[in-house]
Amino acid sequence: MTEVKIVNKGPHQLPAYSTELSAGMDLRAWLSEPLTLQPLERAMIHTGIYIALPPGHECQVRPRSGMALKRGLTVLNTPGTIDADYRGEVCVILVNLSNEAQTIEDGERICQLVVARHETVTWVAVDDLDSTERGAGGFGHTGNQ
Repeated sequence: MTEVKIVNKGPHQLPAYSTELSAGMDLRAWLSEPLTLQPLERAMIHTGIYIALPPGHECQVRPRSGMALKRGLTVLNTPGTIDADYRGEVCVILVNLSNEAQTIEDGERICQLVVARHETVTWVAVDDLDSTERGAGGFGHTGNQ
């Protein structure tokens, strides 16, 4: 288990896993009053949460599937990435993709956070790449089966 330092300047509980095997932790909005997003409107939502990830880790900000399906609200830059050297507040860009206004309440679970290890790479410039069966096929190359 990886320990992550966290500061909570808001009134809500820390991000938490909903079940024992959840990959993502629910994060809550910190609003002084309810915020209504009109169709196709976006807003940056404060959370009051600040984190210090260990080197070699990132935190991904992902949509909550139920919120996206039922209300058309999603994280605009999904997945958002929080780097290990970032020390500012974790804020979430929500967008309303539905056809009607959607109101976000203070303390509402607005997204999930997934902490993951990552690799730092060094590029090696070459003239050619090794060949594979797939080759350069992309975007629909493997068919609809």
